Amino acid sequence: MDSDRGDCHLKMLSKMAMCKSHGQDSSYFIGWQEYEKNPYHPIQNPSGIIQMGLAENQLSFDLLESWLTRNQDVIQFRENGGSMFRDLALFQDYHGLQAFKNVLVAFMGEIRRKKVKFDPEKLVLTAGSTSANETLIFCLAEPGEALLIPTPYYPGFDRDLKWRTGAEIVPIHCYSSNNFRITESALEDAYEEARRLNLRVKGVFITNPSNPLGTTMSRDELNNLITFAIAKNIHIVSDEIYAGTVFDSPKFISIMEALIDRKLEKSKMWNQVHIVSSLSKDLGLPGFRIGMIYSNNETLLAAATKMSSFGLISSQTQYLLSKILGDKKFIKRYIKENKNGLKTRREMLVSRLENSGIECLKSNAGLFCFVDMRHLLNSNTFEAEMELWRKILSDVGLNVSPGSSCHCSEPGWFRICFANMAEETLDLALQRISDFVSSMILQRRQLITAAAAASSSRRRTLANWVVKLSSGEGKTYR
Repeated sequence: MDSDRGDCHLKMLSKMAMCKSHGQDSSYFIGWQEYEKNPYHPIQNPSGIIQMGLAENQLSFDLLESWLTRNQDVIQFRENGGSMFRDLALFQDYHGLQAFKNVLVAFMGEIRRKKVKFDPEKLVLTAGSTSANETLIFCLAEPGEALLIPTPYYPGFDRDLKWRTGAEIVPIHCYSSNNFRITESALEDAYEEARRLNLRVKGVFITNPSNPLGTTMSRDELNNLITFAIAKNIHIVSDEIYAGTVFDSPKFISIMEALIDRKLEKSKMWNQVHIVSSLSKDLGLPGFRIGMIYSNNETLLAAATKMSSFGLISSQTQYLLSKILGDKKFIKRYIKENKNGLKTRREMLVSRLENSGIECLKSNAGLFCFVDMRHLLNSNTFEAEMELWRKILSDVGLNVSPGSSCHCSEPGWFRICFANMAEETLDLALQRISDFVSSMILQRRQLITAAAAASSSRRRTLANWVVKLSSGEGKTYR
């Protein structure tokens, strides 16, 4: 009876409520759940799990806090001696504050080295890049239509792009043999795979700089992508939320810059390229939920603006950030010091991992490294990768993201974040990794020694048997 009543309640819910495509059962999310059960704290829980699966930038947070200390009027919503609170509290235009959009496009241009000039009228504000990406997919694809995405990619895209939109993802398989670069043949293979599955391809979705690789796309890759999109008459969505984290060469090239360099401003493609941006990574403010869509397509902009009413940014947040971004001297300092901090922290991670015998993919951006642990696998399988991941999570006390959660085509790669913690915490995490690798090497040596001893014993036994046999001992007569 209770079972029947439970089934009845389930039937009362929508297909969306019962849908399993959210991706919550991914090892990426499971790792977070395990961390939340036993989070590391230097005093209260020193043996707890250290969170290395969070792509969050806390390295330059002190700069933002010091700015707020110096600008108390902004925090109190005061301007020119009067209070702005009433105006902000009553503001509800889903187009957003014009002053905020103006400084946002200036900031977007600054972190792209002023190679692109953005128009605030072509900007749609959303509550974070998650909302921006989903809104774009609603505008571009019908349920059952497909987007091609290079692997490896951020695990959350299975949720953000598919869960509510009904769109499908077809992977563009990339490999470590060329540092996971996108090739023309990989694009064609993915397109043909979509056709084989009877899926209409609506676009290619890229993340540049890449999450989880921490690399920027080369000009050749971008040009190949544009040529491919023109030939197939499809869209390009470029998620550029890590554009402000590029701390080393080569420099970042936006998809819009690549279009301009090819003089495609008056082409059909100009209206089929769309950028997603955010302040979550570039300015380290994920909790403020600042995302945006930039497009030259007027019809898409109109639709996305209407949809944005389901996830607006508070006017108080817009006002505060318009003042921070409007301080150009401060923003230039922030960008410079933030990049220096990221570069230093990455070098610390890479150097310490190399000392432990672990290599990292060469990267120049992002808040993480893509780490090669293939030599620590028991076999070249994703099952072995999951076994290693579980050991790292439970025995070592580190939440890292296995490559399979990012749809990596090869087992043994892991994403490790380095900017969301104090340097002392990172130091402890790296010491834990070093101790773990040393123990694994010792165990393997012991197994090899034991196997060699067993083999030697068998050889001695066999030799003794041969000697006895040749001397006539042990004969039986019938």
